Amino acid sequence: MRKKSKGKLAFDVINFSILFLLSFLCLFPLLNILAMSFSDSTSVAAGKVLLFPVGFNTYAYQYVLAKSAFWLSLLRSFERLAIGVPLNMILTIMLAYPLSKEAAAFRMRTVYVWIFFFTMLFSGGLIPGYLLIQNLNMMDTIWALVLPIAVPVYNVILMLNFFRGIPHELEEAALIDGANQWKTCFKIYVPCAKPSIATLTLFSLIAHWNSWFDGLIFSNFPDSYPLASYLQTVVVRRDMSLLSLDDWKTMAMVSDRTVRCAQIFIGIIPIIIIYPFVQKYFVKGMTLGSVKG
Repeated sequence: MRKKSKGKLAFDVINFSILFLLSFLCLFPLLNILAMSFSDSTSVAAGKVLLFPVGFNTYAYQYVLAKSAFWLSLLRSFERLAIGVPLNMILTIMLAYPLSKEAAAFRMRTVYVWIFFFTMLFSGGLIPGYLLIQNLNMMDTIWALVLPIAVPVYNVILMLNFFRGIPHELEEAALIDGANQWKTCFKIYVPCAKPSIATLTLFSLIAHWNSWFDGLIFSNFPDSYPLASYLQTVVVRRDMSLLSLDDWKTMAMVSDRTVRCAQIFIGIIPIIIIYPFVQKYFVKGMTLGSVKG
């Protein structure tokens, strides 16, 4: 092996030091939140908690997880993900594919692109949207949380641009072999767009998981809240009149900060679990080397 020069060695040391520092700065808030969620309220209030828990306990998690409403809201969020994310991706692909064609192949393409772009800038407003959901009898249903954001226009634009980057020769070869547009889309373009699909799936999953405002607007009862809405109303703005004797005993051992830290960490656990499985698709595309000669 060739021996590194002093300049190269110094560059590697400085480079790795900077990367380590940046990585630590990214991880420090998460580790601090995790440590505070397992610490006693006195130590947290005194600012003694940094990376490791002080006065280790699980009272904050007991307070959050002991509520039956928490598990109902968690089930509601998973139901929302199971319906909303596939719906987002199917509509995104079916819209992006025709809009990725040239104007000569799809004459109304430009008109439709501007119509969808218009919806990114302007909307009907909160009150008309609420009245629409109410008149459609979708209040307190999962469809009120899924259908209003069924077509993420920003994701459509990203997918559209990715489709336009796929070599046109692949489509021509498929059409010559007798494939129709449906087969070309789902058997040629979709497999080539796996990195983009994985990225947009993660975007859609995060959007549904973290969305809390629509749950407050379109749900009349806490039992219909998704997890983000439940945590925002029941944990952040706790109603002391609804606390039982056991709750008061637990409240003596926790504080707003420890409960909020537990809430934040519980909320990001699904994202932490899912991200490693889709991270590999962020590195490079699947079309490299697909066109030969």
